[in-house]
Amino acid sequence: MLDVVITAIRPEARDILSLELARADRGPLPAFSAGAHIDLHLPNGLVRQYSLCNHPEETHRYQIAVLRSADSRGGSDAVHQLQPGQALRIGTPRNLFPLAEYGGRSLLLAGGIGITPLLCMAEQLASSDADFQLHYCVRSEEHAAFVARLEGSPFAGRVQLHFDDGARGRLDVSRLLAAQPGDTQLYTCGPGGFMQHVLDSARELGWEESRLHREYFSAEATPQGAADAFEVQLAGSGQVLRVEAGESVVEALRKVGVEVPVACEQGICGTCLTRVLDGVPEHRDLFLTEEEQAANDQFTPCCSRARSPRLVLDL
Repeated sequence: MLDVVITAIRPEARDILSLELARADRGPLPAFSAGAHIDLHLPNGLVRQYSLCNHPEETHRYQIAVLRSADSRGGSDAVHQLQPGQALRIGTPRNLFPLAEYGGRSLLLAGGIGITPLLCMAEQLASSDADFQLHYCVRSEEHAAFVARLEGSPFAGRVQLHFDDGARGRLDVSRLLAAQPGDTQLYTCGPGGFMQHVLDSARELGWEESRLHREYFSAEATPQGAADAFEVQLAGSGQVLRVEAGESVVEALRKVGVEVPVACEQGICGTCLTRVLDGVPEHRDLFLTEEEQAANDQFTPCCSRARSPRLVLDL
């Protein structure tokens, strides 16, 4: 945990604010890599994850940008009420969306507020003189964050903006993907529908899953299918717990004093990822790849459940 102070708050687009955070003691901040995020502990008690969007070589500040969501669960509303000079606590950076270590092309496709981790990736790729393109898709110019920064950057020639209202031309995703070299790595972040279109288009064109990298900001609010009760067994003690239909595995564990670290509680961030030693999980997360889910050797107890009557967990 780090004690920080908000040194600046700026409007970046309609309903989007950027915040700059510095250590309260003015010392250097821990290093991070492109795609990393921090846990932001808000005054109302909520903890939310936000991608770092400044240059990864900077140690004097962290920069995040937050969209005020119409269906906010309290996080984005709380951020938009913060003031410069206010003290906060944050977690040290974690990276669940890193750049692949290879020498080919990187294709960055951002939708809306999904520009934040990809902007940081562009900074890092440009600094290493890597081959990349960044395409930023937004409803309209007033909803586009960091446009001046992108157009004034050293890598401006590798950036294309696409507005749904026709001002800059909508992106033909399939055509763009079909034109890429065979070893291109794809990184996408943004609204769920946008990302699904990007990933489905890539799969239809034969892109291997190993070249598809994504990060979700939120999960669907409606649970997938019925939520039947089941049992979990703790391998360490042999204790068996019943998880009720309206209860998460994390909640059932908490009742008996077993704490699993959680953050998003939506199956997005992977903080609670737990090994499964026996049984078949019902995966409801957006963190694991399809191959990782098919292996059934780990799951996210914050939201996922069981297809088998019992799961044996490495706890």
